[in-house]
Amino acid sequence: MLAGAVPRRSIALFGRRCIRPFTSTAPVRADFTHVVIGGGVIGLATARALAHRTSGSAFGASTLLLERHASIGTETSSRNSEVIHAGLYYGAGTLKTRLCIRGREKLYAFCASHRVGHANTGKWIVAQDDAEREALERLHAACRDEIQVPTRWVGEREARETEPSVRAATGVLESPTTGIVDSHGLMVALQGELEDAGGVVALNSTVAGIEPLCAPSSSGAASRPGSGGWRLTVRDSNTGESSTIEADTIVNSAGLGAAEIHNMIVPPSRHTRLYYAKGNYLSYNASSPRVRRLVYPVTLPGAGGLGTHLTLDLAGRIRFGPDVEWVDDPSDLAVNTARFPNMLAAVRRYLPGIDERALSPDYAGIRPKLGKAGAVGAGKGFFDFHIKMEDGYAGWVNMLGMESPGLTSSIAIGDYVSDLFYGTRTVE
Repeated sequence: MLAGAVPRRSIALFGRRCIRPFTSTAPVRADFTHVVIGGGVIGLATARALAHRTSGSAFGASTLLLERHASIGTETSSRNSEVIHAGLYYGAGTLKTRLCIRGREKLYAFCASHRVGHANTGKWIVAQDDAEREALERLHAACRDEIQVPTRWVGEREARETEPSVRAATGVLESPTTGIVDSHGLMVALQGELEDAGGVVALNSTVAGIEPLCAPSSSGAASRPGSGGWRLTVRDSNTGESSTIEADTIVNSAGLGAAEIHNMIVPPSRHTRLYYAKGNYLSYNASSPRVRRLVYPVTLPGAGGLGTHLTLDLAGRIRFGPDVEWVDDPSDLAVNTARFPNMLAAVRRYLPGIDERALSPDYAGIRPKLGKAGAVGAGKGFFDFHIKMEDGYAGWVNMLGMESPGLTSSIAIGDYVSDLFYGTRTVE
């Protein structure tokens, strides 16, 4: 049985070859129609969408999700702010904006229908000087005129009466559609729908090799790699035992490991890398000051993140983060306490009454980025999501740089990937 696979959809993989005989009929040729690599929230949402497309296949499980760890969603998906983003920051015409806005709508609806914990808390973005006020005005205008995301100015009196502990020297812009979500509950619900549609989740399953296969050509001309399917070598993360499977298509949704998967397939001239932005978080264990919504500083162009912000969990507990610490090792998840003074200074700009003694290390997460900047669409250095049928190959959707707003966008991303394979337009 494939290590960690869900028993009701178990398949034999390790210990024997399970390749079906190669024929020209795709459903018989391959073990699976789709293999999705990576069991974070985006991989789960993508596998769910693909499994729904092929639910009821006469050839058994049509979609396989491979996850190298012992549980789903143990990397970026479970080490973030758990914010449902409105889509304010990423600029008109980008995939991040398009998928975030659509994904937000889908996520609120999914959470409501599946009883996943969430709350539409709203968010304040607070300015402390004239330059930040000007940046807020540009953001408000872009939301109103270009991307049609609701924002509104909060007057001084309202701000003072509503959140007396929050400092906003030159203005408050509210995002009423921002919220929070139980990311673990979301992933469990997505996994359940994937399995109910006939999909298989295989844990402790590390992809060790990928070979694109070429379909026979009647003209004698070379066919595109992947046109004959894909052969994957999968290693049991516990025992080291390997097995081989074939699939008609693959999706690289490996998150922190996506560059490694990409580089297994393409020639050296097309190799890529990711940059790892570590974010440290602090928990806050005092009853005062009390804040009832998310609070963000103004993000200026070129920043690697959205600033050390105040978020809430579903119980109303406050935490602060993430900051941006560039690291070389994506497994470096120890909270870096040396960064606390700078984080505290950033928080005190908008929450001056914070009690330093009530702060403690909480957790850290890693965001996979395509460059060391560009968290917002304005200015230089912005990187959009890389989600595409990779050039020169058949049957391979490649996803790189899947950072924020990936959690918010996840369900829309799954539908978008399904559209790429099936030629539909369910995500506008």
